[in-house]
Amino acid sequence: MGKKIGTRLLTGLIVLWLAASVAFVAIHALPGRIEDVLAGDLAYPGLREAIAAQWGLDHSLPWQYGQFLLRLAHGDLGTSFVMQQPVLDVLRSQLLPTMQLAVSAGVLALVLAIVVATVTAGGEGAWGARIASLIELTFTSTPVFWLGMLLLIAFSFEWRLFPVSGANGWRALVLPAVTLALPTAGILSQVMRESIEAALDKPFVTTIRARGVSELVLRARHVLRHALLPVVTLGGWLIGGLLGGAVITEKMFGRPGIGSVTLTAVTSQDVPVVLAVVLLAAFVHVVISTLLDIAYLFIDPRLRSQ
Repeated sequence: MGKKIGTRLLTGLIVLWLAASVAFVAIHALPGRIEDVLAGDLAYPGLREAIAAQWGLDHSLPWQYGQFLLRLAHGDLGTSFVMQQPVLDVLRSQLLPTMQLAVSAGVLALVLAIVVATVTAGGEGAWGARIASLIELTFTSTPVFWLGMLLLIAFSFEWRLFPVSGANGWRALVLPAVTLALPTAGILSQVMRESIEAALDKPFVTTIRARGVSELVLRARHVLRHALLPVVTLGGWLIGGLLGGAVITEKMFGRPGIGSVTLTAVTSQDVPVVLAVVLLAAFVHVVISTLLDIAYLFIDPRLRSQ
């Protein structure tokens, strides 16, 4: 098991190296000089000379590549010449609000999916499953910005239960988290229901029912574990994608975070910040994927011997 975990960690490091290499090649493949690309529309004296010195543009390409990887290994993501501060400081100051939003939305989506799928799974043609499927399809098909607008109109403008914008206190986190969680919960619930229904047809379920175990205990304690693998895989991919959904949600609800920084960096052509966000997204996906692969070994003991 330790060997499997070590192999997966090594694979994650290789993926991160490839992501950084692709980013380096993409910068050098852009038309024009590198210092002009990184400077964007800024034109104050000495800027391009400072960029050339920082990136070592007067050296050979392999040397620049080595220095680029070395800086990344030490956490040096460059300097935002638009914001006049290190990129790492920019991301660090905005990372906590985005993590709060993504984690809250991910946990809420997972809880909703588990509860709905566990309760409505089974029973051929049951009305509960049909209604749940219709609601799931509705939330899954609804654009995030439209769902956020409806929640704002209902719970902020009409009933005034939650603030319209900002990030002060838990009340300001509720509507953004629900906006991101509902489409994710809709997809997870559909997949989980199918997995639970497939597990309910297994022979071990008949044996457990013969012991007089209640249906709720059967599903929560025995069946749910067998249905988790596909849900964990899809859930990890969706939760990793919450970083992208945060761009729209944070802007709509006036929250600080990586999404707002990304949008500002793109519109102002702040290439170092955009590059850092791309690498951060790759890092998040690699970490989540690695943790999921390790979790598989604990969820399904059969994988430990394969």
